[in-house]
Amino acid sequence: SLFEAIQSLAVRGAPAIGVAAGYGVCLSLRDFQGDLMEGVAKTLEMIVYLSESRPTAVNLFRSLDRQRAVVMDFFAANPQGDVNELKKILFEQAVKIDEEDRQMCLKIGSNGATLIKDGMNILTHCNAGSLATAGMGTALAPMYIAKVNGVEFSVYADETRPLLQGARLTCWELNRAGIDVTVICDNMAGMLMGQGIIDMVIVG
Repeated sequence: SLFEAIQSLAVRGAPAIGVAAGYGVCLSLRDFQGDLMEGVAKTLEMIVYLSESRPTAVNLFRSLDRQRAVVMDFFAANPQGDVNELKKILFEQAVKIDEEDRQMCLKIGSNGATLIKDGMNILTHCNAGSLATAGMGTALAPMYIAKVNGVEFSVYADETRPLLQGARLTCWELNRAGIDVTVICDNMAGMLMGQGIIDMVIVG
């Protein structure tokens, strides 16, 4: 289930969790054909259920609050309305959440890329790339755009204990993009900064 996917980190990264939750609310009514009152109750129940999947994910609650507002506003204006119309506007809101995240990633990338210069060594921690968002990522987005713009730089990715998101995910993403990346153990970050090797730190 989506709940288990979020809880087990199969879906991970706050933006990705928020987007998944927006669509997850839609799933509660996917095959539902009852009356509106029952549909509203079912949707609100799903929102509460999903809110318990990851208590620290801010984007999760933001998306669920937006979908809750859609449900309550629709029901207040159309107490005898069609549940299929509710399904439609919930899905439209989910798509909007998705698209907003993609645009946010692009803006972060475009603005951040202007700070990356040839020869820089960049340190990043955990995974805040395309695997963690609906778009190209947050922390990694400036790196992707800088690479496309022809800037040559290197990245040091902390391994990120205990789940090794940096070693497993960030390294994989950057390698696929043709960006020079070196995985370091978390304890090395301070040493590299102390030696003046790191020019910039970008984290999600």
